[in-house]
Amino acid sequence: MEEMQSIGLFDSGLGGLTGFRALRKLLPGRDLVYFGDTARVPYGSKSREVIRRFALQDTRFLLSQNVSAVLVACGTVSSNALDLLEETFDLPFVGVVSPASEKASEIARAKNGRVLVLGTAATVRSNAYKDALLRIDPTLEVRQAACPLFVPLAENGHTKKGDIAATAIAKEYLEPFSAFRPDAVILGCTHFPLLSDVIADVLPGPVQVSAGEEAARTMAALVGDRAGTGKDTFFTSDDPVAFGEAAELFLGAPVERAFHTDIEAY
Repeated sequence: MEEMQSIGLFDSGLGGLTGFRALRKLLPGRDLVYFGDTARVPYGSKSREVIRRFALQDTRFLLSQNVSAVLVACGTVSSNALDLLEETFDLPFVGVVSPASEKASEIARAKNGRVLVLGTAATVRSNAYKDALLRIDPTLEVRQAACPLFVPLAENGHTKKGDIAATAIAKEYLEPFSAFRPDAVILGCTHFPLLSDVIADVLPGPVQVSAGEEAARTMAALVGDRAGTGKDTFFTSDDPVAFGEAAELFLGAPVERAFHTDIEAY
């Protein structure tokens, strides 16, 4: 894979930047191109047909930027459209489902064999994480929780422990699983790591597995690093100024410039 240089990443909005941040640390020499479809976020409440159409458009756009591998930094797309992308395009893809499932199963098998998957409604409906976990080990106990409001909470900065809105919503989603006592919790949407402190406060104990970070490790192992410019380029389907301001919450550093693209053109 040494011929690869630019790596593309896309997500329904800003959440994939958690995977971007992890990949940048692992591959400091690679050029990274990120597309956040903020005009159409969230994907998790949409039908499978629409999700797959969006995934094709997002990938076509990244190919126009000459990327040679794509990290699908979106749990909803990875759960509902990764197969379509692999069939349609002749380049390597890494989704978030398999890497996170491998890590969570490793943690759970060393304890009591219990995994809780947190995802969007579309991700949970697909059973992609559950199926992946049970393929790895059919003896695992797997529960799933759809957490659709976590995405707008993350996108709008309601991520701190003690935040009234975030805590109330997290309690509604997670308290029913307290008695399950999971060993690992898969943060199956790349937005969810921003709410890790809130989640841990409501459901203490289990190891949190970030789908974006695990996917980044898989991509880094696939392509390797190389001496290069290490250039970061950001695109959005909505207001690039607003994207840049919000991206700092996910990256821990400001985005100097983001560019607008008309994703419907792809």
